[in-house]
Amino acid sequence: MRISTKGRYGLTIMIELAKNHGEGPMSLKAIAQANDLSEHYLEQLVAPLRNAGLVKSIRGAYGGYLLGREPGEITAGDIIRVLEGPITPVEGIEDEEPAKRELWIRIRDAIKEVLDSTTLEDLANHSGDESQDSYMFYI
Repeated sequence: MRISTKGRYGLTIMIELAKNHGEGPMSLKAIAQANDLSEHYLEQLVAPLRNAGLVKSIRGAYGGYLLGREPGEITAGDIIRVLEGPITPVEGIEDEEPAKRELWIRIRDAIKEVLDSTTLEDLANHSGDESQDSYMFYI
């Protein structure tokens, strides 16, 4: 499974809104400038997020976007499914021989577990100060 720029930039929008949660609407222009992204592209991505109820739009001079729910209630999986579709590592799993089908299902389930257990609150509060050693395996 490959997450496209739709999923990556959609997560960026949602993380920025989560960081700004409780401080009023945030414009896509501000998000685009802060992350060096195309405002026009972000506008295309926010529509399906709004239709899914993950964001709300506020009109007017001081308008912008707000999260549709609390940051702790929205998962990375929610966002990726709206923008990328179902989470599947390969197409046609049911046509595979049993050993490979079992592998693809285990991979799919592991990806789903990570995406569905990671909330916007987790991502917004991530400091980035953690040591890389936490993922290093020594033999």
